[in-house]
Amino acid sequence: MTNIPPPAEELRLLDAELRQLDARRAVLLRRREWLVHVLRTASAQRSVPGAGQMPPVWPVAPGAAAPRTEATAPGVQNVLLLLGGILLTVAAIAFTLVGWGHLGITGRALVLATVTLAALSAPVWLLRRGLGSTAEAVAALGMALTVLDAYALHEVAFDGSGGLGYAAAASAVLSAAWAAYGAAADLLVPRSDAGSPARPDRARAGAATAARPALRLPLPCAVVTAQVPLLLWALAVDAGPHTLTAVLLVTAAADTVVALRPAHAPVRIVGLVGACVAGALGVLSAGWLCWSAAAPVAAARGAALLLLAAAIALAAARYAPKPEVALCASLAAGLCLVAGAGGVLRAWLPGEWTVPGCLALGIALLTAVRTPLPRPMRQGLVGASLVVQGLAVLWTLPLVAGTLLGPAALIERPWSGTPLDIRDAVFQDAAWASYATAAPLVLAAVAGVLALAERRAVRRPASGVGALVLAWAAVVVTPVVLELPYGAGLVADGAVVVVALGVAERARRGTGGPSAPALTALVLALVTSVTLALVSLATEAGTLAVLLALAALFGVASTRPGLVAFTAPAALAHATALACATGASAGLRPEHTALLVLVVPAVAALVAARAARAGRSAATVPVEAAGAAAALLALTLAVTDLPVLASVLALCGVIAAGTALRPERRRAGHAAAALFLLAAWVRLAAWEVTTPEAYTLPVSVAALAVGHLRRRRDPSVSSWTAHGAGLSVTLVPSLLATWGDPHWLRPLLLGTAALAVTLVGARSRLQAPLVLGGGTLALVALHELAPYIAQVVGVLPRWAPPALAGLVLLALGATYEQRLRDARRLREALGRLH
Repeated sequence: MTNIPPPAEELRLLDAELRQLDARRAVLLRRREWLVHVLRTASAQRSVPGAGQMPPVWPVAPGAAAPRTEATAPGVQNVLLLLGGILLTVAAIAFTLVGWGHLGITGRALVLATVTLAALSAPVWLLRRGLGSTAEAVAALGMALTVLDAYALHEVAFDGSGGLGYAAAASAVLSAAWAAYGAAADLLVPRSDAGSPARPDRARAGAATAARPALRLPLPCAVVTAQVPLLLWALAVDAGPHTLTAVLLVTAAADTVVALRPAHAPVRIVGLVGACVAGALGVLSAGWLCWSAAAPVAAARGAALLLLAAAIALAAARYAPKPEVALCASLAAGLCLVAGAGGVLRAWLPGEWTVPGCLALGIALLTAVRTPLPRPMRQGLVGASLVVQGLAVLWTLPLVAGTLLGPAALIERPWSGTPLDIRDAVFQDAAWASYATAAPLVLAAVAGVLALAERRAVRRPASGVGALVLAWAAVVVTPVVLELPYGAGLVADGAVVVVALGVAERARRGTGGPSAPALTALVLALVTSVTLALVSLATEAGTLAVLLALAALFGVASTRPGLVAFTAPAALAHATALACATGASAGLRPEHTALLVLVVPAVAALVAARAARAGRSAATVPVEAAGAAAALLALTLAVTDLPVLASVLALCGVIAAGTALRPERRRAGHAAAALFLLAAWVRLAAWEVTTPEAYTLPVSVAALAVGHLRRRRDPSVSSWTAHGAGLSVTLVPSLLATWGDPHWLRPLLLGTAALAVTLVGARSRLQAPLVLGGGTLALVALHELAPYIAQVVGVLPRWAPPALAGLVLLALGATYEQRLRDARRLREALGRLH
């Protein structure tokens, strides 16, 4: 039998067990803390290079993550060294500025010499013991002390000298001293001892590692300091802008030499950055001096500085180790040469010939292709030439844009009179630029260069397209520049359109299909034709003659299979403009001119049908779109006169119906029906007909006929699809009109029609006629009984309607289930109908 102790004894035993468990838990927690400490110590010792390895005293559980360190040992070391160097430098500055006056001459010299020499000599001892980072920090401190020595020397011995001059001399001496210090460190420290012994990869790094200096900081600092001596000296002697620019360029040349030397990477990077910054400042200053000079001599002085910059850049390109650097340097050299020569030309020649002169110099740079220069240098010079040509073309853009867009101002005042010349017609509302005289020459020159490049298969066909566009621009602006008579200018623009179309056809024949030159020539022809049409708006005879000629020209060009997709819509557009101009010339009102414009959609429909038969499917849609746009213009013109608008709508419906005769355009029949319907409605509105059935009955008859034919072809079509729309078009508007009509004839006719529709639906077992007719008949009956219902309600006492409503609700509640069954049977009966 189990001995169960009394409750008091059992409670005492449980308390004793819990105390023992708590004591055991405390022991285990202390043991765990000790083990964690041991593992962390071992991990830290393993992370230190060269430290002994301590095996873990307790095996790590599988999957357990090692403690993550938030800072590496080298990082901690660098932070400590940086902070130590900063603190020592701050202390040295404070000593120099504050405690300097408490020492005598000898004490000052001894303190400075001792501290500086100790700071500069300590890195050699540190490097030989493999403490590279510490050596760098101490070397930085020593170089900072040399700056303080220079300041202290100025305060003691050279207090009366100028600050800029002394700063220039001190920076030069410090730069040379730091460079010598870096070289001396390389000589005093063997290569094997220059770095840390914990870096075994140094011996495997090869020649690149052997070129690394013992101290990496002095040489880059020396290069940075060498940027300012010449500039400070020039500022100290109050040098002029030419001298300051020359100083910048000389500094850039020295930096270029440093950047091209096979030195350590930081030195080359500092030299490259210094060369770019000083060179850019020098080039900008020289360019400003050259192009702002009023006299040729001053411009020549600025050009000489630009020539010096170009020579530096060419030398850098010649000895650059990478092709990309050589290309950029030679490109900069070419631009400097052109800028310098252009500044001299600007001082010698009139202002409008400056850009052509620079363009000639830029084109001359292309001769570098035939020189024995390295390929990157030739590419850079060619790139400079392209930049100059591009800037020259941008210089002509305002004139070209004004020539093309200026005639648009004549839209506001057409047929205002014959201008003095073609320039007066184009630039009536814009100022004429004096530089525009040389613009055609610039465009033609660049076009010739691109044509030559295309002939030699350089970036074909882009070169050919560019040459074509620039040649066209040169020809377009030439009549305006030469101030040709108005008629001669119109003839010249028309000749441009003819030549552009000829070029497009020739390019199409040469490639056997659409090509970039052919499409470009077509676009140029279209743009020129629009400009020509706008310019012709100055006179009535000119407008009619030009529009007729353009319509005929593009119509003839439409006979070519490769051009019809562009020229046929253009011919129709010009024909539309011609119709409008003819109506205005004949004194017709706009709504009557719309009838004349409708000739264009009719012709477009015929041309589209012919193109479809000939297999030119690409021209069909553009031609039809042009015809639709002309029809829309005709409707817009006729919108102010309802009878004429009805005629225009009907004629548009005839054109659409004719288009629908083509098998692939059957959907145009819907548009034709809509246009005929709109024409009928507009005609009724013109006759001031307000009866809604006059508008809706024709639509219902047509819709019901179409639905009947569709159901005969496809009996599965729903009655709502076949007859719903046709019945609703008449029944719904008539029902709305009935509720506002006090007479008896409309309700009688509508109720009779609704009864007939309901009977037809019941006989044919069709859902749509039955529902629509029955619903309309019920609403008409309700409308007729409404007055009597109102009279009855007025006679009854006021308590009668609520009582009647209560009785109805009680009856419905009592027979609720029966009503649901009746409604379900009615729904099923309607569902069985078609």
